[in-house]
Amino acid sequence: MTMPRFFAGLSAGILTVLALLTVPTSTVRAQDNAVVATVNGTEIRQNDLAVAEEEAGQLPPMSPDAKKDYLVQFMADMILITKAAEDKKIGDDATFKRRLDFARKKMLMEGLLASVAKDAASDAAMHAVYDDAVAKLPAEEEVHARHILFRAPAGDDKAGKEAEDKAKAVIARLNKGEDFQKVANELTEDPSGKANGGDLGYFTKEQMVPEFANVAFSLDKGKISGPVKTQFGWHVIKTEDKRPKAKPTFDEVKPQIEQFVARKAQADLVTKLRTDAKIVKNYKVEEPKADEPAAPEKK
Repeated sequence: MTMPRFFAGLSAGILTVLALLTVPTSTVRAQDNAVVATVNGTEIRQNDLAVAEEEAGQLPPMSPDAKKDYLVQFMADMILITKAAEDKKIGDDATFKRRLDFARKKMLMEGLLASVAKDAASDAAMHAVYDDAVAKLPAEEEVHARHILFRAPAGDDKAGKEAEDKAKAVIARLNKGEDFQKVANELTEDPSGKANGGDLGYFTKEQMVPEFANVAFSLDKGKISGPVKTQFGWHVIKTEDKRPKAKPTFDEVKPQIEQFVARKAQADLVTKLRTDAKIVKNYKVEEPKADEPAAPEKK
């Protein structure tokens, strides 16, 4: 089941900014701060490995000991290369300093957005969003139907006529009292229908092609249709039951709600900061020109 489009009201620009950020939803848990290795006297601690693992991304499957050794080597290489870079005065380069400043700002931004998201996604806030969204969901009907299908390739009039005649013959049998499920098992050309008596389960109108859905939803419970043509061939439909579509439970949509609440809080923060700020752009952006009308054709 799906929820309404919660994000429709958020600024496209803000959503673009948020989409570009890799914002962690949780901070690194406290780790044992024991020293696990040294590199030329520089200590590598257990909590350094937690950060290294986060930065390393998806690691190949390995045992805990092998992963620990992999991360220690990862950190050792970083320390050795960092020392070599310092010896070459890489850190004094202006471009490096700009990149370092950018990285610091990005980390601060991600940290604040993660904190805002965590604070916003309270149980009370998520339930409030759920209650409001569910109240706005339109009432929908579901139908439980069976069908018997006789296939006919599109554009093949002869095959179409033969399939229609088969459908009419089946309807005649059903009208004499034969069981729909047994006839479906015997004759339907829908592979899954041969095993379950043509049972399609419950579905909404949008889940079926219009020609099929319109008939299935118009039939009273227990009634059988006349021949129905769709892109798949000719059908005979039996409507078994009708019911209101159940609305999704909180647990079913909790992940979407949590994401929405978090992203909305982040977007609200960005909007407020933009509104309160004085941003001066020393350039102009040309508006796209509308297409000129085509010249009239000469007669």
